[in-house]
Amino acid sequence: MVGMRIPDLDLDLLRGFVAVAERGGFTAAGVALGLTQSAVSLKVKRLEEVLGRPVFLRTSRAVALTREGETLLAYARRMLALNDEAVRRMIAPAATGRLRLGVADHFIPRNLAPMLASFARAYPELRLAVEVGRSHELRAEQERGQHDLVLGKRRDGETAGRLVFTEDIVWVAAPGFVAAPDRPLPLLMLPQGCMFRERSLAALGRANLAHEIVFTSASLLGVAAAAQAGLGLTVLGRQGLLPGVEIVADLPELGTAQMCVFGDEARQSALMEPLVRFLRDSLDAS
Repeated sequence: MVGMRIPDLDLDLLRGFVAVAERGGFTAAGVALGLTQSAVSLKVKRLEEVLGRPVFLRTSRAVALTREGETLLAYARRMLALNDEAVRRMIAPAATGRLRLGVADHFIPRNLAPMLASFARAYPELRLAVEVGRSHELRAEQERGQHDLVLGKRRDGETAGRLVFTEDIVWVAAPGFVAAPDRPLPLLMLPQGCMFRERSLAALGRANLAHEIVFTSASLLGVAAAAQAGLGLTVLGRQGLLPGVEIVADLPELGTAQMCVFGDEARQSALMEPLVRFLRDSLDAS
């Protein structure tokens, strides 16, 4: 292999490949990228020509990654993330000062820390002061001037805030968890005031399913730890699923939750817009 020229990978082709892999098909990837199905298919074909091997197994019904495609996907995600971070760093408007940010613990808990770390690298002159808590408490603190911006849930029927994303609310428990048939469903919940708690209790009541709250914690991680230990059922946003729990079927549907940015509704502050834009770009990429 001495003297062999290693080809450069085109990021545009990689972006098309990742879109197909994450959305399960060329048509869905095209919708996400604003391209036709055939244009996305051509990108993948060109990528396979560069690599000299297939990255997808194609059937009439589905698209699946080959072993080489699975390996490439991990590299492609890292390359695209680094590219996007570098571009934002170069072209983003200067943002300086201090931003006091309140973040609801339901707000994409798996991804929030690395997302904020990437944001800090992209905007090194903007100092973040982050407090994690419960949506309604953080928003009350914001009204008292303690936070510039809050990332959290929009309550049912509410119109305040700028929508970032919508996610399904799901029942979760430890893998293999089975509730005792002769006892009420054991529930693990945040304290009163949590929209997820209110939504789940109302759904169980409408379904006439016996239930009892057996564990309460002011921390989402505390509730998640109880679920991971097999103490009972709880509810999470689908994007906020944590290791050690899985979705439980055959329970009342809980609808969706709107995760929003609250504060600076008139968009007057130059400190807030970079974070809002970064969050939306990062979520779109993932």
